[in-house]
Amino acid sequence: MTQETSATDIFTTTLPCGMRVVAIPSITNVVYCGIAIKAGTRDELPHESGMAHFCEHLTFKGTHHRSSRQIINYMESVGGDLNAYTGKEETIYYATFLKEHFPKAATILTDIVLGSTYPENEMNKEVEVVIDEIESYNDSPAELIFDEFENIIFQGHPLGRNILGEADKLRQFRSEDVQKFIRRNYRPENMVFFLYGQIPGKKVVDTLNKAIAQVSSSLGPESPLYPYLFQQENQQPVAPTEPMPLPPYQAARITKNKDTHQAHVMMGTRAYSARDPRHIALYLLNNILGGPGMSSRFNIILRENNGLVYTVESNMTSYTDTGIWSVYFGCDPHDVKRCVRLIQKELERWTRAPISDRALAAAKRQIKGQIGVSYDNFENVALASGKTYLHYHIIRDREALYRKIDALTAQELHQVACELFAPDKLSILIFE
Repeated sequence: MTQETSATDIFTTTLPCGMRVVAIPSITNVVYCGIAIKAGTRDELPHESGMAHFCEHLTFKGTHHRSSRQIINYMESVGGDLNAYTGKEETIYYATFLKEHFPKAATILTDIVLGSTYPENEMNKEVEVVIDEIESYNDSPAELIFDEFENIIFQGHPLGRNILGEADKLRQFRSEDVQKFIRRNYRPENMVFFLYGQIPGKKVVDTLNKAIAQVSSSLGPESPLYPYLFQQENQQPVAPTEPMPLPPYQAARITKNKDTHQAHVMMGTRAYSARDPRHIALYLLNNILGGPGMSSRFNIILRENNGLVYTVESNMTSYTDTGIWSVYFGCDPHDVKRCVRLIQKELERWTRAPISDRALAAAKRQIKGQIGVSYDNFENVALASGKTYLHYHIIRDREALYRKIDALTAQELHQVACELFAPDKLSILIFE
């Protein structure tokens, strides 16, 4: 077991099986913890569209020790919660509970992640549940447009795929297909156990090692995780697939007839990875333009000044090697062209000259306040900490983020605007 150094009071280590651990102290008696895995949509092979999300569902459907009903009741019986989500680059299983129930949480999380059996009979039932989820999503154009836009930005790349997958492919999956995906991706060294709460690091490690040993006792050579928890000469772990190179980006303008009462529009471009230092400047610029505040530039221009929309927002997502920036709004079909022109005019203004020092200081003050308030949402802090440690092996540090924001210059924001907001860089997708 290797002990790493990190920020004061934050505990990090690596367990004998290869799973990393990060435990962050908090001020609440509620504990938030989970297992983050580098297994998302972009880790699927071409014939596996939707597999990462499907595996997330199936992981709750039975282990060597517990039935699906027992899994459901395990944390709820003490007032806790057990949940999961799938993203483009990760799947995260997590629990929320009072701190005295940490051994239960560690037991169930390790059991479902390392010891699930993925039975065929449960697959046949769960695939219809996922397909219902897909159809529900298809009925919401305001949500569907985000996925379709991302597919334009990353055309032909797994990052552009819908996380939920496609109904016809899902119905073709068999238990052996799921096992292959699990064997490639659910490797302990591909995982991080994260915790936000009042649990000492030594107790976290002792409890986890005990829980993992309990799961391991039931695994045999047929288990996808067997090669990783038991080093046998005749058991060779399956190597993970190499990530697909990103295709060149080319802006596109697409209109789709969805027969909706309201038009839904997205504009945007490929942007920066989380490792790119420019993503901090885009983070601040995005907040100024279309962040959550009613004072955002797009909200003032489209809603307050002209009454054209109810909702307008801009978003940025930074992946490990790329990113996306976009604007979304819904409006009357007759107002689409006017709204697009107003947004393009505002973006063009940012490419002409840097922001004033006074406006920059106000923008920094606003976003730092928003960050401070967001840290009161302990579950989000825990999930973001697990994700950050999984992909970048770093601890989220609010004060370090503040320092990066404070260091931003007007010229840096201007440079980002010039790089991303040129008309030939912007793709547009319209549902009408």
